[in-house]
This record gives sequence, structure tokens and C-alpha cells, in this order.
Amino acid sequence: MATRTTQAAASPTCATVFPAPAGPFQGTVPVPGDKSISQRAAILAAVAAGESVLTGYLPSEDCRATLRALGQLGVESQWEAGTPVVHVHSPGWEGWRESEDVLDLGNSGTGFRLLTGILAAFPAFSVLTGDASLRRRPMGRVVDPLRRMGARIWGRSDGRFAPLAVQGTYLVGQGHLLPVASAQVKSALLLAGLFARGQTQIEEPAPSRDHTERLLTWLGLPVEPSKGRRVRVEGVWAARKVKLSPFHLTIPADPSSAAFFWALAALRPGSRVTVPGVGINPTRIAFLHLLEKMGAGVSIQSERMEGGEPVADVSVEGRELRGLTVGGATIPAVIDELPLLAVLASQAQGRTQVQDAAELRVKESDRIHGMAEQLGHLGVEVEEKEDGWVIDGPQTLQGGQVESLGDHRVAMSLAIAAVQARQPVTISGIQWVDTSFPGFFERLCQFTHVEVGDGSGDSSMEK
Repeated sequence: MATRTTQAAASPTCATVFPAPAGPFQGTVPVPGDKSISQRAAILAAVAAGESVLTGYLPSEDCRATLRALGQLGVESQWEAGTPVVHVHSPGWEGWRESEDVLDLGNSGTGFRLLTGILAAFPAFSVLTGDASLRRRPMGRVVDPLRRMGARIWGRSDGRFAPLAVQGTYLVGQGHLLPVASAQVKSALLLAGLFARGQTQIEEPAPSRDHTERLLTWLGLPVEPSKGRRVRVEGVWAARKVKLSPFHLTIPADPSSAAFFWALAALRPGSRVTVPGVGINPTRIAFLHLLEKMGAGVSIQSERMEGGEPVADVSVEGRELRGLTVGGATIPAVIDELPLLAVLASQAQGRTQVQDAAELRVKESDRIHGMAEQLGHLGVEVEEKEDGWVIDGPQTLQGGQVESLGDHRVAMSLAIAAVQARQPVTISGIQWVDTSFPGFFERLCQFTHVEVGDGSGDSSMEK
């Protein structure tokens, strides 16, 4: 059966954000489910035979693209009307079918890379592609280690870029030493390792997100929890040792989405913003630690465990910010929030330097150059480095016209800057926000009482 998912309404492509009224922000802001966990949960639910229920599944375009691709493989998904609850009905991995068409993952690098890992072992022929942004992102970092396991994969520039063609075959577990810390590459190899003969071990130069390891452990699969930078999985499917049962999972709120509202509080002394039920996985809260180092107040309440993940209600209080230096092992843990950090740096006292973050250049956009260029349009001087920025603050954020560069996190970071600006800021390309945070601008309006127009000067998007 084909997947059944509702189509998202067409999103506006341009918006004018008017500066927020003076005074602090106070309140509670719920944010959608974690994108990383949603993607992994959907794929593992598709591996299990039966019906799995995913509560809090992120209804973003990335996550919908993954469900559509799974639908082409014979896995049906249904949304409960008006809720972030998805029912995944699967015949089990052995019952997947060969897709008659190309699997288009849109902008979802997570869905693309993780499915490549599983399809490398699935006895069928598959072709995976994505949008123009995804086709520019490096895929050799996952293709090369999969080939060492025996995978048969072809693609542009000898597999360095999508589209990729995959002929599933028998895989053999290997030891992998990754040159770059990447949760997506690590997860693809762990999933491939489940279907390979023997053991697969992955070592990274720095710790990366461990959602896959936690979810596999919670589901009872033989994964050795990360010890430092290493993780190992046994090929249970090849050995016919374990069958994955369907499951019910509650997905925590996404800390990378919460970061934008925490930043709003941090930028306004006297503000306090609370995000309930948000994931506080140690590999995901480096941004909160940076906010503390910059001078903001952070408090964590009601800690609990859900689906193998630590969850809590997290509040940030605004105080005068100061600059800092960020680099080394911290970078993989804060990679998604670095564009937002550039906005905070522009308003902090002193110098902020981000280094060792060259990975930002191969995200949905070149985020190093992009944020330097776009903040420059708002009057902020940014010294662009090969692996980051140097920003001296505080500087005045002026009004102006900026562009998302087809990147959801750039768009939302610029929106936070616009709230603090002296004059209105027009942001083009805001439709990309639906990649990770559908409804972001509506929530921003409701919480800050800013006006958001359609880019023509009319506040037709106003709350």
C-alpha cells in the first residue's frame, strides 16, 4: 500500500518581520518533535513487522519525505487528524518491495543517508535522489565505508554526490574510522551493520548525536553504548538472532527548534522563556551550555526518561551577554545552532570566535559565508574565516532585505535577528522553514507580538 500523508499547505516565500515591542519576553513556548529522532523512529518502525505508533512525530517536509520514500517500499503511514501522531504499518524489512520509481528525499539528508545504509543490504535495486541542495551535499563519506562492507553503490563523481543507485547485497561487518564526526554517517553504518554478517564498529574523531544508539538499545537490539567515540553493533538479521517488534514511541520536543526561542530570551535581559518536554540528550544541549557561558540563565526542571531519551522542561533567562570562543569537540554538538550563535554574537559584549566548523560549508547552504553575508546586509560586520567567524559586539542590527539561501536554519536565525532590529527586515525564501519547523513564523508572532507581513509591507501573516 502507498503511504497516505496529508499535503502541507503552500507556504509563503517571503516575509517582513517588524521589530518586537520593547520589554522582556515571558512565557512558555511548545515546539514540535525532534527531527532527528522522528526520522530514525520512522525508519526503524518500517523495519518492524506490524503497526508502530509515533507520538510527537515532526510534521516537517523532511520527515514527510522520509515517510513517502518508505511508502514506495511498501510501508504505509497514516496521520491521526489534527495531531502529530503517525501510525506506521509495515510488512517488516523482509516484506519491503522494490520501488518502481526513484526515492526522492527532498532536502532530508538524514532520511537519504540512513536509507542508503539499510538499502545497501536489502535485496533490490534502488535509486535515491533529493533536491538541488541535497544533491550538492557530500555522500562519499557514507558511500565509501558502505562499499568496504561490500555494498554496491553508484553515483555522480563515483558516489560522492546524489543521485545514488544501490543494488542491495550481502554485507560484512567492518571497523570504520570516520574522518569527520557525523551522526548521519554513523547511523547509516549502524543500520547497515544490523543486516551485515559479524560486527560493525564505528569510531569518530569527536562524539556526535547518539539518538540511533539510544533508540536501538531501547528497542532491545544488541548495540554497545558509545564509549567515548566508539560504538559497535552486531549483525542480528544476517545471523537471524533478533526480530524487531513494532513499538509505541513518544518523541521529545526538538532542542534545535527550541534554541530559537531560548535565544529570544537570552537577547532580552529580564526575559524568561520555558520550552516544555524538550530533549536534553547530552549530545544536543551544547547550545544551552554556550548560553550559560555567554551569561544567560538556564534552568532544567522535571527531568524524566521517554523512549530512552532524557526529557525536561527547560527555561532560559535573559541577561547581558558576553562573547566567547567555540571550537574543537564542541562543534559537532552545536553544529545546527551555530547560525543562531552568530546572531547572539552580534549583540554580545566583546569578541565571539567560532572555529573548527568547516562542516558548516556543506550543510543545506554554505552557512559560514551565508550568515556573514546576510548579517552584513543588516549592518553587522562579520569576519569570515575558512572554518567559522569572528564577530565583535555589540553591533546595531539595522533593517534590510536578506535571503534564506534555501536553508531553514539560516531563515529562522535571520528572523530572530529581525526581532531585535531597529527597522523591519524582509526575509526571502522562508518556505524552507517547513523543512524542520512548520508554523515557526506563526509561533514567533504569537509569542513576541511582532508583526510579520507577506513581504509587501502588509502584515497579512500577523497573528
